[in-house]
Amino acid sequence: MSKEEISGNGPYKVELEVGEHWLCACGKSKNQPYCDGSHQVTETEPVKLSVDEKRKYQFCGCKKTKNPPFCDGSHYQ
Repeated sequence: MSKEEISGNGPYKVELEVGEHWLCACGKSKNQPYCDGSHQVTETEPVKLSVDEKRKYQFCGCKKTKNPPFCDGSHYQ
């Protein structure tokens, strides 16, 4: 079993409301980029993100970013 799976070739572009959000780090969630609990069969934990203002974000789909959960262009490599 791999530590993480690729869930997409590019970023997930979403607008988040103020509050706490749990984001998928394992790549198994059926509700990308959000955690749906699928990580429970892995050793990976979701990423908690606290948002202070409503705005758009780009979250990593390939799960190879050096700045989780944000896309850093690693999917191009």
